[in-house]
Amino acid sequence: MFFYYLMLILGVLFVIGAVFALIVMYGTKDFRILNVGKCLGTLLFGVFLLGITLPSLKYVVLKEYDVVSGKCVIEIDSAGRSPEANIKMLHTDEIFTFRDIPALDAYGKSIPYYCEVTVTKDHMFDISYKIFDVKTRKLIITSK
Repeated sequence: MFFYYLMLILGVLFVIGAVFALIVMYGTKDFRILNVGKCLGTLLFGVFLLGITLPSLKYVVLKEYDVVSGKCVIEIDSAGRSPEANIKMLHTDEIFTFRDIPALDAYGKSIPYYCEVTVTKDHMFDISYKIFDVKTRKLIITSK
């Protein structure tokens, strides 16, 4: 949820900052092509971030979440600066990405688990996960 709120706040700040800069440029009659381009680029990026986050705002504020459950596999992507855990649900082929890596015995496509992933109603933002043993349904690890 940290990234959701970060994207929402940055989107609002970029839009407000770009509109303010355009008003100042209009007031001073200083229309340089580079300054106008920077302001319009910042405005478009802010609108893009708001376009991604605002449709899910209702679900986040009202805490309307879906729980996707079923057999899953966990793949670790450690190529970047911070490793990510990709939880792939086998019956729906949905992939959910979390930054924290669960401390499990084994990962990979050959090791199935039973997972419950909490997401927003539109399935755009991941909230939390629970990983169970596939046979006994004993809770192994949870994100919160």
